[in-house]
Amino acid sequence: MNRTGTGLLIIILFLGIQWPVLAQQGDPQKLYEEIDEQTDKIFDQVVDWRRHFHQNPELSNREEETAKFIADYLRDLGIKVEAGVAHTGVVGVLEGGKKGPVVGLRADIDALPVKERADVPFKSTKTTTYLGKEVGVSHACGHDAHIAMLMGAAKILSNMKEELQGTVKFIFQPAEEGAPPGEEGGAELMVKEGVLEDPDVDVVFGQHINSQTEVGKIRYRPEGTMAASDRFVITVNGKQTHGSTPWTGVDPIVTSAKIIEGLQSIISRQTELTKAAAVISVGKIESGVRNNIIPEEAEMIGTIRTLDTGMQDIIHRKIRHVVTKTAESMGATAEVKIEEGYPVTYNDPELTEQMLPTLQGIAGSDDVILSDAITGAEDFSFFQKEVPGLYWFVGGMPKGMNPAEAPPHHTPDFYIEEEGMKLGIKSMVGLTVDFMSDYNSQ
Repeated sequence: MNRTGTGLLIIILFLGIQWPVLAQQGDPQKLYEEIDEQTDKIFDQVVDWRRHFHQNPELSNREEETAKFIADYLRDLGIKVEAGVAHTGVVGVLEGGKKGPVVGLRADIDALPVKERADVPFKSTKTTTYLGKEVGVSHACGHDAHIAMLMGAAKILSNMKEELQGTVKFIFQPAEEGAPPGEEGGAELMVKEGVLEDPDVDVVFGQHINSQTEVGKIRYRPEGTMAASDRFVITVNGKQTHGSTPWTGVDPIVTSAKIIEGLQSIISRQTELTKAAAVISVGKIESGVRNNIIPEEAEMIGTIRTLDTGMQDIIHRKIRHVVTKTAESMGATAEVKIEEGYPVTYNDPELTEQMLPTLQGIAGSDDVILSDAITGAEDFSFFQKEVPGLYWFVGGMPKGMNPAEAPPHHTPDFYIEEEGMKLGIKSMVGLTVDFMSDYNSQ
């Protein structure tokens, strides 16, 4: 039996529908129609969950109440729960009635230090202290929807436990947006603490709702789909002097300007951009105390985004070379520190090809779109370094809206259409059932 047929059998047994009737119809789409029906039944509850999390956002490594809500719900479903993973993460294990692979399903749970401006009745008004400043807190990236969608998938999958051909590990991950300074966190820490072990995960699936993709559509890409994200700090040392006589000193600010220009030439003139995109951005520069003093030191902080690991190594080397030699040419010295952050979010090509028919069956072939890679980053990549993984985007933009007019993620006006969550729930359930069916039929 092929994987679609086996997956269909599971759903049919779960729903108490006569298998011979549907088998005679020869319609594999029936599987996805039944998933549609189950999603519709629970969707009002999913919306309630999403709005609860939206009104009660918590920053990275501080998601205590969010984690408690998730853990309590999973326990109510009869799912084995481990809390406190990577500080505030929650992991649920659902053992199916039949032997098979272990499928990991992941949702990130943290919010951002962004004051919400979107005009919704469940708007976040929460504030907190972040890096010593009073800030607003909101789910300006859609992680509230991610939690709700995975909880919905857990509900449907737990209802079909006895016919499930394997085990599902629900991974509710904190600190995707980055742990606070001086702390570990996120997917990297979860992996370090053994989240993919006991039982060992065979495959991991993750998704992101997207405010600039229309509701009902899925975007995906095999291989590199999101960029590696590295942080750099450049310290330029000059010689302090009076602003009226710059020739008696060495100006670290002018030197920094030359360095910034040189960094951009690495991308525009020294990087094979037809192979993969890359970005170097300086996000902060700090130097000096007043208008008539040329300072002794300047500091720049920025980000490096790459979609190819070989190019990543080359760009790191070129940054060090350009910075040190440019400073030397100006009579200054410079130090470069590069901190490697998230790896490339890499969709296993074989897994992507294997599961593409499921996504197309769930959403419709015309609404599953092969898209370009993006230079945003995702720490889901740490899971993919250990086991084959697939990461995709689910539409959350109102139908008919111009994507250029849709507020992007990480902004005060960020908005998603909740109807888009239906496709996320269906995708998680469909991929789980179909992967197990395929695995057990080999």
